[in-house]
Amino acid sequence: MPTLLARSPITPAVTRAEGVRVRPVPRVIGVDVPVPVRDGGHVPYANLDYAASAPCLEAVHEAVTRALPYYSSVHRGAGYASRVTTGAYEEARETVRSFLGAWRRSAVVFTRNTTDAMNLLAHAVPAGTSVVVFETEHHAALLPWKRAVRLPAPATPADAICAADRALRECPIGPRLLVVTAASNVTGELWPIGELARVAHRHGARIAVDAAQLVPHRPLDMTALGLDYAAFSGHKLYAPFGAGVLAGRADWLRAAGPYLKGGGASASVGRTTRWAASAEQRHEAGSPNVLGVIALAAACDALSGAWEALAAREESLVRRLRSGLAALPSVRELTLWGDRAPRVGIVSFAVDDWNARDVALTLSEEYGIGVRDGKFCAHPFVGHLLGGDGADRSADRGAAVRASVGIGTSEEHVHRLLTALAELTER
Repeated sequence: MPTLLARSPITPAVTRAEGVRVRPVPRVIGVDVPVPVRDGGHVPYANLDYAASAPCLEAVHEAVTRALPYYSSVHRGAGYASRVTTGAYEEARETVRSFLGAWRRSAVVFTRNTTDAMNLLAHAVPAGTSVVVFETEHHAALLPWKRAVRLPAPATPADAICAADRALRECPIGPRLLVVTAASNVTGELWPIGELARVAHRHGARIAVDAAQLVPHRPLDMTALGLDYAAFSGHKLYAPFGAGVLAGRADWLRAAGPYLKGGGASASVGRTTRWAASAEQRHEAGSPNVLGVIALAAACDALSGAWEALAAREESLVRRLRSGLAALPSVRELTLWGDRAPRVGIVSFAVDDWNARDVALTLSEEYGIGVRDGKFCAHPFVGHLLGGDGADRSADRGAAVRASVGIGTSEEHVHRLLTALAELTER
């Protein structure tokens, strides 16, 4: 089978120093693009909204550009372009499996995003499965389940472990699934997923992890942590081309009927239909998002060799951001477990006497800063952190502002945000 695409668009160039394979630190497209501000001028854009959607990596753009001339259908074509594209698509699956540290026989099913992946898993769980989930979850992990026990926000990581242990022990006999985030999309705080996996397995349960906010910032090793399932989105991972992943144990996925019924999911169709045996084929009906998958794999590959440098840089930026917010008396950072809890580059806060939308609009229109405002698809959790009702549906009540950093964030961006907030709070 041809390997042109499988080799070049997915694997970026590397350099060697003293015999050690070294990847360049990845770069994003659109850093400091000029944006208009209210006085009629333009300023370089300070993108502090990475947690919503991260910009495209240059390596991802290059991978897609190299793939486009050979773009064709996958799995069912005999032509050269189709065979090359099929090779790239399937190698992308192996790249993602390696990126996640998944077991060799794990299923890697390509989806649209994390929400799609979690809904696929909810479709595949056996009938009668008891699901345990914390109310702190993103709606993608909170809402898909037919039979779920919702646990309140834990006061500490140890309380989270104890609450999960108790809830799983009290579940009725039958299949059980613990669903938890790896890193909060509201506070950035890291959850003790390794310990929670051990608790789940002690009760004969499985664990599914929403890794959407972790994998753009830190490596994930499913095998070492004992995770049964993990889901994430390309658009959070610097690959904004509409692909996501559900990876993990294949048995529930193979036993379930197709998530979507159509071409590719069927092995044979006549008076009766026989579905494809593999979890990937069974749940990837129709023509897949080939370019999205190639982009996703390129992002995984580009990030894999740069974690240490990226993490150190991010931690420096987050320390500066959080210390600057703490120095503003009218600004309150939202945290679940306090200042010392480890976290990725996500910080949410409220500003006294300002609603969140007005803060975000003013930062954009006057300072060229992009942040997110609202409840971040985590209504119960944001309501808990603000001390109100997470069910409040108004746009300007029970909402917060979120600043999130990534590869293209600079110290100037953080300084500009803190300066702007200081000026806003003086008005």
